Amino acid sequence: MLSAGNINDMTMAGALIERAAGRFDRLIADRGYDTNAVRAAIAAQGAQVVIPSTTSRRAPIPYDRNAYKARNLVERLWCRLKDWRRIATRYDKLARNFLASALIAATITYWCY
Repeated sequence: MLSAGNINDMTMAGALIERAAGRFDRLIADRGYDTNAVRAAIAAQGAQVVIPSTTSRRAPIPYDRNAYKARNLVERLWCRLKDWRRIATRYDKLARNFLASALIAATITYWCY
C-alpha cells in the first residue's frame, strides 16, 4: 500500500495490519505506533506486539527488547534508500513506477553494501 507523502503513518497502520493477516508472527514498531487500537489489531492477528510504550503511558507495557534491537536493520535500509533522490522525493506519479524504482534501488543497495 502506498499513501500520499503528507499523510500520517498511523492512518494506514490498521489497513496494513489487516492486509498482512497471517503473514507475520511479530510486529516491531517504534513508539509512534503505541496506541491501544494498533496493539489490539496486532493481537487480533495472533501476533506478538513489540512496541515500546510512550512516556505518556501511566503503566508501561513490557516488550521484547532483544527483538526491538533488530528494528535498526530496517531503519538503515530506509536511510540508504533515501540516498537515492528519486526515492526520497518520490518524483514518480504512478505507484507502480515508484515501487519499481524502490525495488531497483533496494537491489542495488543490497548488492553493493
